[in-house]
Amino acid sequence: MDPHPAHMLTAAVDGARRLVLERRPQAVAAVLGGSTAGGRASATSDLDIAVLLADGDVSHRETLRHEGRLAEVFAHTRAGLAEIFAADRASRRGTMQFVYAGSVLLHDPHGHAAALRAEACAQLAAGPDPLTAEERDDARYRLTDLLDDLADLDNRHEQLAVAEQVLISAAGLLADRRRAWRGGGKWLPRRLTAADPVLGHALVEARLTVAEHADPAPLAEAAFEVLALVGGPLREGYHRTWHGGEKRD
Repeated sequence: MDPHPAHMLTAAVDGARRLVLERRPQAVAAVLGGSTAGGRASATSDLDIAVLLADGDVSHRETLRHEGRLAEVFAHTRAGLAEIFAADRASRRGTMQFVYAGSVLLHDPHGHAAALRAEACAQLAAGPDPLTAEERDDARYRLTDLLDDLADLDNRHEQLAVAEQVLISAAGLLADRRRAWRGGGKWLPRRLTAADPVLGHALVEARLTVAEHADPAPLAEAAFEVLALVGGPLREGYHRTWHGGEKRD
């Protein structure tokens, strides 16, 4: 594939469109999303394709290889997509909304994909629902507890494991403070630095310092800055009543 970004995008769009025509001819609409649509992909990046199916079909997700390239196909009915949008809002990640919002149209004879893209953009612009007071206190307590552990560890495996959890917990609280969407995996640093370029960058760089130099101090400092924004560390006085079967993060 041509290494020029514009040519790479054109080739990816053409390949994704052929995939839809060959593998999903019943599609009502289809878009290409993810890193490829945003022009950030390499020649080996997979294709994230969302396909709208007719009502009465079955929503599903499938990984396949087409013309030598992996593709993640998210196929859904209107009702199925509404449920996915709701679940992704509840998780505060907006995963499928981001797929649609930054997408390139592949097949849209009736304008359905364009309308869904506009809906996804509106939901992302509105931001995620804020944490409840109880959820915020739970997150404060968890981060405080993790920081206490981080300060006491000299075992490198344990230190690295706890540092990763500190980053994830601090990122969640900072995203809530900024009314921003969270991310997981490679999207955690991307979403975090977008939510707060200064403190978000300090957190991810400090996590790297733990890995490279076994020094947890910068990460602890940045995480305590996050806690200061949301009420400070929480230890004494924290209390929760156990309700059997409740879901925990």
